[in-house]
Amino acid sequence: MKIDELRDKANRLPLLPGVYIMKDARGEVIYVGKAKALKNRVTSYFRGDHLPKVAAMAAKVDDFDVIVVKSEFEALVLENSLIKRYKPHYNILLKDDKGYPFIRLDFRSEYPRFTLANRTAKDGARYFGPFGARGLTKEIIDTVSKALKLPTCSRRFPRDIDRERSCLNYHMGSCAGWCRSGGPGAEEYREAIAQAELVLSGRTKELTEELTRQMEAAAEELRFELAAELRDRVRAVEGLANRQRVIAAVYADTDAVGFCRGARSCFTVLHYVNGDLADKDYELMDEPLEPDAEAVSGLVRQYYAARGAWPKFVFLPECMSGEDLEALAELFSRDSGKRVRVEIPQRGDRRRLLETAMTNAREESERAATAAQKQLKTLEWLQRTLGLPAVPERIEAFDISNLGNEGIVAAMTVFVHGRPLKRDYRKFRIRGLDAPDDYESMRQAVERRFKRAQDGDEKFTDIPDLLLIAGGAAHAAAAAGVLRELGLTVPVFGMVKDDRHRTRALEAPEGQEIGISGNPAVFAFVGTIQEETHRFAIEYQRSLRSAKLRSALEEIPGVGEKRRAQLLRAFGTVKAVRAASEEQLAAVIPKNAARAVYAHFHPEASEEEKQ
Repeated sequence: MKIDELRDKANRLPLLPGVYIMKDARGEVIYVGKAKALKNRVTSYFRGDHLPKVAAMAAKVDDFDVIVVKSEFEALVLENSLIKRYKPHYNILLKDDKGYPFIRLDFRSEYPRFTLANRTAKDGARYFGPFGARGLTKEIIDTVSKALKLPTCSRRFPRDIDRERSCLNYHMGSCAGWCRSGGPGAEEYREAIAQAELVLSGRTKELTEELTRQMEAAAEELRFELAAELRDRVRAVEGLANRQRVIAAVYADTDAVGFCRGARSCFTVLHYVNGDLADKDYELMDEPLEPDAEAVSGLVRQYYAARGAWPKFVFLPECMSGEDLEALAELFSRDSGKRVRVEIPQRGDRRRLLETAMTNAREESERAATAAQKQLKTLEWLQRTLGLPAVPERIEAFDISNLGNEGIVAAMTVFVHGRPLKRDYRKFRIRGLDAPDDYESMRQAVERRFKRAQDGDEKFTDIPDLLLIAGGAAHAAAAAGVLRELGLTVPVFGMVKDDRHRTRALEAPEGQEIGISGNPAVFAFVGTIQEETHRFAIEYQRSLRSAKLRSALEEIPGVGEKRRAQLLRAFGTVKAVRAASEEQLAAVIPKNAARAVYAHFHPEASEEEKQ
């Protein structure tokens, strides 16, 4: 649809609240926005001058749809839903939308355990969190369990009581020995679990005060052994103070949001508990298309939806309007099931919390911008050295990996603005070759990549500014030939390694060598690309090899996952396992399993033994 047609269509829109959905020529959603008055907002994209990023988006719009709603709040909720569904290229998006882990406590068991959960559910269990990372969450579970002498082993109670000897945890004093028939029972276990709940709820002080009272009472009753045990528990719980800041951050009563726009924009959330800073989250991103108010609104909605926990107060920057605050407060209160107040503090301590968040956002943005500027200079130098028509904002690199005739593969990595964009990495299984042929393999991989782009496959539509091929001039020439056949013009260079397998130079398809060692930044950058592409190709090769070996061995009775893994590490390929003698196999896995593997691949030998 031409610009005049788009403008006419926009002029016919109503002056009502709603959501607009911008689409490109392929019908893909590239931007979703909300508006108080659809006509005013949508027509603004098709008239007058715009900032470069807005102009770039508007130039790709081929059509748009709108959904009229009854209120701004409905528009906000619908916009949030559509952004999460389509993940449009030009909307500002948080990278981490997978959520945060929770700690789950299932009371249906007589001896309930703490476990990790990706999300909460209405299943009768209690959930604590969310916490920032799975590793940290596991560490919190272990730390709290050891402090309160709860079990961290795999035994299940009461089933495993007195079945085996007490494990090392009991003898080291980090477990109360719940597996002993003469040890503490279910009542004591529930008491310890209740104390752990207090810690995970951020109420450590309350627990230490209660344990101290019990200790003093035991001492007065001359029960010195119990008093000593309670003293040790108080000390252990007090030792959780360093972890308490992490746990307290989950139960923050106030979050202050900072935002700074720049070459690398920054979104920051500071978590406060009773006025004390407990934790900080931040994310760097490219400069958003949206005005600051819309950018902050979209980011905080994504942030709390993924986090799954809301404070009592959320302080936002002054760019927000009163109507935005009301809509966000309504949304957060609805989603959290409690009242959440969203404000722009003007003075006093609350204002200082917000200013601290803004300062953090500004400092992170400036620090990142400096790194981005260095990367831009590296790319500009690469442009001049290779004589490219423009700065190579998107670079794609290819490498081939094979192991004999088994599983020839190609890997493609992508670097955008000098940074790896892993979601755009691609893998190719090379077909139709009876023997390794790196040149033909490279031709096939490059052809399939760009042919799919010409066929409109959305995963391949972004054309690179520079193509780097592992293997030197001949490999680069193979790729360049494919591009000529497809009618595409993309600069191609080969990455050459030295005798120590380090990147030495770049080579044009015609054979001209271009030295890059004179600029350490460029030398390191190209080396990083080559190593990353090689790593990705090798990992893909290994994964296929592993899957093939495991599949071939799954049919053998008595050879489970552990034995298959041992064979994979020792022999590497199915062919090598098949060629191994029974004695060689027995050196890796038990004799009975080795006999079963050998018999599987050599049934004729097994028949001879029977005779």
